Amino acid sequence: MRRPVIGLTTYAEDAKFGINDTFSAVLPLSYVHAVHESGGRAVLITPDAPDIDVLEGLDGIMFTGGSDVDPGLFGEAPHPSTKVNPKRDTAELLLLRAAIDMDLPLLGICRGMQLMAVAYGGKLHQHLPDVLGHDGHRPTSGPKFGHHGVRLLPGSRAHAILGDELVVNSFHHQGVRDVGGLDPVGWSTGDDLVEIVEDPRRAFAVAVQWHPEDTADFRLFEALVEAARSRRTVSAAR
Repeated sequence: MRRPVIGLTTYAEDAKFGINDTFSAVLPLSYVHAVHESGGRAVLITPDAPDIDVLEGLDGIMFTGGSDVDPGLFGEAPHPSTKVNPKRDTAELLLLRAAIDMDLPLLGICRGMQLMAVAYGGKLHQHLPDVLGHDGHRPTSGPKFGHHGVRLLPGSRAHAILGDELVVNSFHHQGVRDVGGLDPVGWSTGDDLVEIVEDPRRAFAVAVQWHPEDTADFRLFEALVEAARSRRTVSAAR
């Protein structure tokens, strides 16, 4: 049986191939690995020539990490530390809104969660150290990731997948301030920053602030793939 096809958004930036620097579509392979280990088939979606027709061949979609979401999208001037990619924002918001309308199973990772909040009318903290008074969510030295606990809301979809509490890895300086039309269902145990959002009106629309693709815990990816498989089965039966 064909694996559910999961689209993964990518970055467009300079990358080195041998001795040459080439403007490329790139994505850490850890995202692809997580999908494949969870029973899906990953395909990469480039940010050029955006069009919702790409969604027609997908059973699910993942919005991956990367650059800051443009504060102009929620009506604010950028913080001095903000680094944006407007073309990526435009392309991914187009796909995200269309995926929501189609009820295509979707998972947001880090930037993907922030973008999802903005798409639902929410707002972001632009620089968490200014708000929280610490760099715990994006270490400025030492290990690649910060680590902290996350507590989950009983009865939520995320709670059914992940349980009451878990320790996560994080690397971000923006964070969700206002979830808009989403439900907040997970919070950092150290500072109550929103760490998980979901839309219970959709078959599967969940986003997290950390990087599960860089762990051995693939439960979120397995849940996405299963939702994608169920959607394909229902579509085939019509």
